[in-house]
Parts: sequence; structure tokens; C-alpha cells
Amino acid sequence: MNGPIPSISPEVEFSQFAACDLRVGTILSASPLEMAKTPAYVVELDFGELGSLKSTAQLTADHTPEQLVGRQVVAVVNLPPKQVGKHTSRCLILGAVHSGHVGLLSVPSSVPNGTRIH
Repeated sequence: MNGPIPSISPEVEFSQFAACDLRVGTILSASPLEMAKTPAYVVELDFGELGSLKSTAQLTADHTPEQLVGRQVVAVVNLPPKQVGKHTSRCLILGAVHSGHVGLLSVPSSVPNGTRIH
């Protein structure tokens, strides 16, 4: 490998990682977040027995609302609520961020909503 070695975040204890509740959810709706400083969507996700949760997500550069609806993704569901404008974000959709683009993490369609990721 040539060039600088990429930096790695500081180590965390396994218990810190295990405390994150990552779940599979299906996107029910996505609409533009009004008056956002950075373009974003308000996204509602179905997590099966956990119910539905909303998130705000900066996905507008790579995804239209129509492309997002029905897509299964992975999200962290146990972060504290975060107020974003008029909306309260209750989960964090996970993605690989590269050069200003977001590749959403996904799972095979046979995985039920609400399934925990370990």
C-alpha cells in the first residue's frame, strides 16, 4: 500500500459497541426536510414489532424519495432523540460515506423488519 495509512478511530470496549441496537427496517416514506441547511429527507421506517420511527437523513445527492420507499436498510434505534428543525429524529440510518455520497447499508429481502444486527 502506497501513501499515508488511513486513520482508525480510537478503540472502544466491546460493551460500548454491543450497546448499539442495530435493526433492519423498511423505508415507508421519504420527503424533503423543509428549510434544511443541508438538503435532507424526513424518512419513516418500519421496524416490525418495534413500530415505526422517523429519521432525518442527508441522502438527497444519491437517492430520490421514490428510490428509497420500500428499501430495507440498517439503522441504530437506541440513540437519544435529536431535534432537527420541526422533526425529531429517533434513529440513525447507516451508510458508507464516500466523496459526499452515501451508500446505504442493506440486507437480503428475506430478513424481517426489526431483526437485530450483531
